[in-house]
Amino acid sequence: MRIISGKYKGRHFDIPRSFKARPTTDFAKENLFNILNNMVDFEELKALDLFSGTGSISLELLSRGCLEVTSIEMDTLHFSFLKKSQATLNDRNWRIIRDDALRFIRRCTAQYDLIFADPPYALKELGEIPNMILSGNMLKEGGLFVFEHGKDYDFSQHPRFVRHIAYGSVNFSFFE
Repeated sequence: MRIISGKYKGRHFDIPRSFKARPTTDFAKENLFNILNNMVDFEELKALDLFSGTGSISLELLSRGCLEVTSIEMDTLHFSFLKKSQATLNDRNWRIIRDDALRFIRRCTAQYDLIFADPPYALKELGEIPNMILSGNMLKEGGLFVFEHGKDYDFSQHPRFVRHIAYGSVNFSFFE
């Protein structure tokens, strides 16, 4: 896994073969961040990365200078990998929490400018996640929620939906 842009551009992190998480492909990630570059000022953002997995999105957000990035990951092996990556970078703006992302959403009292969620595509609650996040107070006024999901979901009728893009089997729905 490599960091595409920013202060950590070109840094590589070797993902253990035993990982269950599928990182967002470099192609999809690069295109996503090209879009985000035109929508947000990373250096003013407090970001949340739910279902962090490999930390690929968190690392891109940190590299682009986010004020704070909070990563939520439940899996012990993935959490350990994130902590190791954090120690390698020694970036004080990265907060990693070992927790179930759905439980975190229900209990969260913090607010974020940007929320990214990439749940396992087979997660039975996947279709409910946009409502869980957007019905609460997690997303700051004027904030952006980016949801990565499989092709079987269409959120275009959601009242806060603004955009959908697809790169192969990777789909991103944007909400404000």
